[in-house]
Parts: sequence; structure tokens; C-alpha cells
Amino acid sequence: MKITNEHTVAHSAVEMTQVVLPAFTNAVGTVFGGQVMGWIDICAAVSAQRHCRSSVVTASIDSVHFILPIKQGYVVVLKSQVNAAFHSSMEVGIMVIAENPLTGERKQAVRAYCTFVALDESGKPKPVPPLVLLSEEDQRRSKAAGARREVRLQHRKEEIQHVVPVKT
Repeated sequence: MKITNEHTVAHSAVEMTQVVLPAFTNAVGTVFGGQVMGWIDICAAVSAQRHCRSSVVTASIDSVHFILPIKQGYVVVLKSQVNAAFHSSMEVGIMVIAENPLTGERKQAVRAYCTFVALDESGKPKPVPPLVLLSEEDQRRSKAAGARREVRLQHRKEEIQHVVPVKT
């Protein structure tokens, strides 16, 4: 991919594939949810880095919905893109598709949203470029991301109020 100054949704798009090997599966032959979460985090981080061209850290992974089990031997296709850019954070949407390698049939298996924070050279949050929204779909996703962000910020505020000191 050519590096440009464009900060469109398409510029942040990532497609990644994995094969569900036996080491990634549970006793019933389907992939561990935690394994899928790890793949989601990697795929989404690449989208966030493409958008801001800096180091990023995961702030949250939420709205994870496991729709269908993914079987051993299947190909997992992960697709991500930046949905919205805020001050120093970005929401990335991820779709996980299970592909039967023998038939080619594909079904959406998981969807999730991740929030990443861009970091400067000293590891502090830094502003991210605005996201250029070219289509109605881009605008719809950005608006929905803004609504999800409000919910995340409210939950964070409530959690901070209930922090209990840990005795060591």
C-alpha cells in the first residue's frame, strides 16, 4: 500500500486471514473466543496505525458479538476499518468471517468495535487526523461510532467513581 496523506475509511481498511489450527480450538473443535479476540486486536491495530501513522494502544474492545462458531480447519477472514476519529482516539470496526475452505461458503461469525489511542514518541496520547467520510455508509458508521463513544465514556465515568483501593 502506498503511504499517502489521505485519511479516508478506505485508506485504513485491513483484511487479514488465519487458518484455525488444532492448537486454536477447544474440546468441541471450534476456535477459542480469546484467540479470535487476539486476531481482532491485531487487525484493528493495523487499521488504527494506518489512519494516524503512529504507535497505538488498545483502549477498549467492546460490543463483541460471537454470532457463529468457527470450526477447526476453517479460514478466518478479518476485515477492519476506522469508523470515526476523535481527539486522540479512533473507533475501529471489525467483521470476522468464517470460510469453509472446501466449499468456499462464507458467513459472518463475529463483529466487534475497538477503540485505540494514538501515542507520540514519549508514549503520551496525541491528536489523530480527521477521518474523511466519502460515502453515506462512512457517515452512518461515523455517527454510530459517536453514539457508542458517548456510552463508553459514560461507563468509564461510572467505573472510575466505583474504583476500590486494592490492599497489598
